[in-house]
Amino acid sequence: MIHIYTDGGCSGNPGPGGWAYVMVAYGEEEDGVPAVLAENWGAENSTTNNRMELRAVIAALKAYMAMREKDEKVTLYTDSQYVQKGITEWIHSWKKNSWRTSQKKPVKNQDLWQELDELNRELSIAWAWVKGHAGDQYNERCDQLTQKAINAIDSP
Repeated sequence: MIHIYTDGGCSGNPGPGGWAYVMVAYGEEEDGVPAVLAENWGAENSTTNNRMELRAVIAALKAYMAMREKDEKVTLYTDSQYVQKGITEWIHSWKKNSWRTSQKKPVKNQDLWQELDELNRELSIAWAWVKGHAGDQYNERCDQLTQKAINAIDSP
């Protein structure tokens, strides 16, 4: 089983932002430790926390699709309730209402939500929320990589 952990953040909101993911394979443990299949990070000069959270998920799922040999059940862990609730609950109403919120305003980050929606339809994903900064080793690793990405922008 594949577990993907993601994180995104900004230094200021908006501001320089970073995202990261760690992809882990259970069932391929060595000495009781799951195999880390991939990890990656990226950054943008001026963005928001929510865009970075979405970018992390999209990048991770695209990487998974490029490397998968067979369809497997994927569990994606995010510390963003915006992402977790957005893709499992809110998106259905947004699409039904022509990408408008319940307040009739355009959905923010619609471009990324549409891209994520397409990936979600192609894969078998269980969406899970994990509390950030609470000691989960892979969530913590994502946070470290996200900070590395932000620092890469802040430090010329």
